[in-house]
Amino acid sequence: MSLFWIVIRRLAEIEERMATSKKVITREEWEKRLNDVKIRKEDMNKLVMNFLVTEGYVEAAEKFRMESGTKPDIDLATISDRMAVKKAVQCGNVEDAIEKVNDLNPEILDTNPQLFFHLQQQRLIELIRNGKIEEALEFAQEELAPRGEENQTFLEELERTVSLLAFEDVSNCPLGELLDISQRLKTASEVNAAILTSQSHEKDPKLPSLLKMLIWAQNQLDEKAAYPRINNLSNATLEDPTV
Repeated sequence: MSLFWIVIRRLAEIEERMATSKKVITREEWEKRLNDVKIRKEDMNKLVMNFLVTEGYVEAAEKFRMESGTKPDIDLATISDRMAVKKAVQCGNVEDAIEKVNDLNPEILDTNPQLFFHLQQQRLIELIRNGKIEEALEFAQEELAPRGEENQTFLEELERTVSLLAFEDVSNCPLGELLDISQRLKTASEVNAAILTSQSHEKDPKLPSLLKMLIWAQNQLDEKAAYPRINNLSNATLEDPTV
């Protein structure tokens, strides 16, 4: 037997021993360890409030504030304004959205040329969607072309968007995804994040990040032990370890 196959065999044997020598942690022991971890209720409440505020659930945030006494880190009234902007973009009313953003804080668009370009690009998409071809060409030439000359990325996005005009049935063309609702949602999320950042608030809620960390930690632990893990994040039920 060659040295190569001897090494491979030895590695296989070591891997097999490691797989069979995983530490098994019972449900009782695991739950005891979990109970030993002390988490303050006020920290949990802040996590919930952070999610409600970031995602724009203003009524739920107000009700939670009254029930738990948890103070949001921004004025809840601004959530309604932010959601109005987001809804306007999602409905294709980009001009209205831009006006609302400027009413909230003119510096948001003044200091974020990429966001402003994407809003104007979305406005062009809506013109094409509504069959306003001449108006779309004029708008692209006057409002977007000058920005494309200053930024290669903007120019490529503009050319891609204007290419929609080359197709009679834009809904079935190779670039049809620009007319999909997902494009509106993408632009709306970008605006939402920019408004949150201008308010010194995280643009993403903390809860999803914590859930990702949980999944990563479980995957790491899987290599070393068998333990009651959470497979269904929606109900957080512990499932008995499999040996």
